[in-house]
Parts: sequence; C-alpha cells; structure tokens
Amino acid sequence: MESYLRTLGEVFRSFRGQDSGCVSYGVQLPDGERRFVKEPTTAPAQASLDRAWTFHQAVRHPAIVPQLHRIPMPNGRTATVMPWRPGESLYGPARARFRTLPLASVLRAIDRVLDAHLAVEAAGMVAVDLYDGAFLYDFSSDTLHLIDLDEYRPGPFVLQDDRLPGSARFMAPEEWHRGALIDIRTTVYALGRTAHVLLEGGDRRAWRGTAGQLTVVERATRAELGERFAGVREFTDAWRAAA
Repeated sequence: MESYLRTLGEVFRSFRGQDSGCVSYGVQLPDGERRFVKEPTTAPAQASLDRAWTFHQAVRHPAIVPQLHRIPMPNGRTATVMPWRPGESLYGPARARFRTLPLASVLRAIDRVLDAHLAVEAAGMVAVDLYDGAFLYDFSSDTLHLIDLDEYRPGPFVLQDDRLPGSARFMAPEEWHRGALIDIRTTVYALGRTAHVLLEGGDRRAWRGTAGQLTVVERATRAELGERFAGVREFTDAWRAAA
C-alpha cells in the first residue's frame, strides 16, 4: 500500500504497530490536499473498517472525521481514505496540556463531543470504544475532532463476546459481560466519563466544572443502566442546564 500511495503523492507520516491491526499513512496530494489512509493488516482489522464504513454512511457531523472512499487491495482487503485533520490525540501527553486550557475551551470541546453523539443517537447507533484516544485536538484552532470510531454499531444489541473493545477508564459495567444489553445508555456512560476525564484538571479531586455538572456526570456513570439518563439528548440537556 505504501508504495502505491507514493505514486499518488508524498507519504509524510506513517503510523505502525497500532493495536487496531492497521497501518496508517498521511499523504499529501499534488493539489495540496492531505489524506489519512488506514490499511488493515489482519482480518479483524478489516472487519472493524467495514463496520466503520457502515457507521460513517449513517452518521455525518462536522466533529466526526468522515470516511471518503475505499481502495481495493490485491490481497482482497480494503483500505480506507479520510481527510487529514491536524491535532494531537488526547490519549497521552497532550491531555495534560489540554487540561491547562481555559475552562471555556474545555467546555466547548465537551459540547462538540456531545453534539456529535446526538447525531449518533439520531442514527440509531451506539458508541463502542470511545475514549480519549478518539479525541484529536488542534491547539492552534481550539478545535476537537473525533477519530477512529471504528467500533460504533447499530443498537441496542446483546453482547456476544466476553467483553467489548475499549479502555477500562471509559467502559460501562455491562461492556464486560457476555449476554449484557448494550444500548444508548451505555453511550451515556462513556460520555459521562468523557466529561469527567476532560474536566479533572489533572487530579481526580480537582474538578473544574460546577457542582451541578458533577452531579450530572455521577448520574450518567451509575452502574445500573436504568439509573442513568435515558439517552444522549437527556444527558446533554441536563449537562447544559447545570453549566
């Protein structure tokens, strides 16, 4: 794939050794446009990219980096092409820098995540494997984008595996149990964890939001599905009211 991409333009970045089973490339085309290309190297990685293609056909939002088209490969697999977005993943050192931003910038970023998930909810999809590695933040433009939403899928569904993929810091209790119901309230849990992680201020005790917002987060992340908000809209309305 890399040799083929070099016939199209300059490969200026490569990302190897990813847990996803994909090798990814940043490619600058002759017209100056930049693209991000994901090449699956395993059958599970291909299945994930196929799932992502279905998701991106159903959900469109300015915060969600879309899949533009796919490239058939000689081995029968299919690479995915997306627009390149500048920024740094908030999974890692950039998260500490993000937490030093003015509170208004952090709240705008959280609002953008919530707005995107209102579109996810409207499309009948649920979040799977949402964590801070999916948050690409451009410090120069003060803009957050969502990337690598490859495990999002139609819901509700019953978990057929021992657990769902994801970061333990963001996963709801039901995501760890075969036979559990996964629905939009599972997404609410992940969004509650998102708000909490981004507003911690670098210390779990150093909450930067309001007391009302903390109460909203605590309800969103309750262990029992039925004790959370019923959906993303209800959670988002409560979050904004508490601001």
